[in-house]
Amino acid sequence: MGRRSNDWEPSKWGFLILLFMGFASCSIVYMFMSSVFKPSMIESLGISEKSFESYGENLNLNSKCCKGIENLELWGSAVKWGRDFKFNSSQQCCEACKAMCTGNDGPCLCDTWVFCGNKQACGDKFGECWLKKQKDTLAPEKQNAGDKIMWTSGLVFGRGEGIVGLETEYGTLHIKLLPDCSPYSVAYILELLALRHCAGCQLYRAESRGQSWDMRGNHIKDTLFGPPFALIQGSLEAQGTTFNKIQTEHCPTIRRGSVAWVGSGPEFFISLANHEEWKNSYTVFGSVLPEDMSVAEKIARLPTKSDVWNNINVSVLEKPVTLRFKRISHGDLNLSTE
Repeated sequence: MGRRSNDWEPSKWGFLILLFMGFASCSIVYMFMSSVFKPSMIESLGISEKSFESYGENLNLNSKCCKGIENLELWGSAVKWGRDFKFNSSQQCCEACKAMCTGNDGPCLCDTWVFCGNKQACGDKFGECWLKKQKDTLAPEKQNAGDKIMWTSGLVFGRGEGIVGLETEYGTLHIKLLPDCSPYSVAYILELLALRHCAGCQLYRAESRGQSWDMRGNHIKDTLFGPPFALIQGSLEAQGTTFNKIQTEHCPTIRRGSVAWVGSGPEFFISLANHEEWKNSYTVFGSVLPEDMSVAEKIARLPTKSDVWNNINVSVLEKPVTLRFKRISHGDLNLSTE
């Protein structure tokens, strides 16, 4: 006897129902495993998802900054000739360089931009944007500098570039520099790096997170904001050199790991906590890599003595910690990517 056309319908729908149930079960298992393992993986770095995103901002991975130094012409191999590549502002030129540096890791195709923005001085060169590549990103080649120079220049560092080591007897603090946010500050740090010594550079104040901030730098509700103030502080003025005060630059919210000037320098600090209460008051020019914050915490636990600065109770190190800058190449680091 022949089978009617609708005889197979129950078996077809039963198969589809079983397929859907299998897919739903897999989805539930996946979500459960993600909730179990993802937090622990991030916590193994000592930071939360929220602070990890903020740290990414500190590292300038998603930064909207695009600043340079006026009256400076940086040299280097041209990857884009400015004669046929023009913009209306230095920021647009900077952003064009950043567009060639979009990878999560490794060196950028463009790490230097040079813009001519003074109509009177530039003449027919006005608007020219030269994109360049340095042989050594930590020692950019300088062609000219001074009031008579019509160019504005800036640097762009990739994720694994622009990292310097601040050596102490307790370990090395690897600091990611932010040249497109605080170019004048970074230029000074690169000068110190070129000296191969930093006699006089030291840490002299150390204050733990106390009972006010947790290990991720988050403020604990209903506690004071210090003292202690969750920071280590020192000076980056090398003996035998003349320090010129650095103008105010990028002043974001201070996060755990932020490296910032006190005033116009050369005094600086590394924050051990998130300080929203400081209201964008300090120029930030770098950020300590998360895995090195244990070194900063170790220094914060060193023996101190009490002192009073401008009616504020502070903790001063009994023995200052000597600092020395060290070059760090991309291959020296194993940066995780998200």
